[in-house]
Amino acid sequence: MADYRELIEKAFQAREKSYSPYSKFKVGAALLGSNGKIYLGCNIENASYTPTNCAERTAFFKAVSEGQMDFEAIAIVGGPAAVKKGEGDYCAPCGVCRQVMAEFCDPKRFKVILAKSETEYKEYLLEELLPLSFTKADLQS
Repeated sequence: MADYRELIEKAFQAREKSYSPYSKFKVGAALLGSNGKIYLGCNIENASYTPTNCAERTAFFKAVSEGQMDFEAIAIVGGPAAVKKGEGDYCAPCGVCRQVMAEFCDPKRFKVILAKSETEYKEYLLEELLPLSFTKADLQS
């Protein structure tokens, strides 16, 4: 098992920047590119709800906008604003975020780390969280 402590710590740092005045549900994500760089993302809400962006997609879009398109792992932390590190439950990515991951990652090797703290986490392959995903391969004739 790899050591994901730094990635999880960065996800907690990103969570602090969450803009979630409506749900009060703060999420942070730290995305590890194959280049070794970590891209941070937080959830960003909007009063009309549908323009809201999840932490995971924020991290992916930041990375892709900087030219990075190959990824190793993502650490995700989140929960109600009052919940502190080590408390609460694991925060899994929504279906839309899983689909974005499938666009840019090999589901057989990309790791999704759901954490409560740097030492308490669960590790999944993307293919476990999004079986039978729809990808660009499905659009090729």
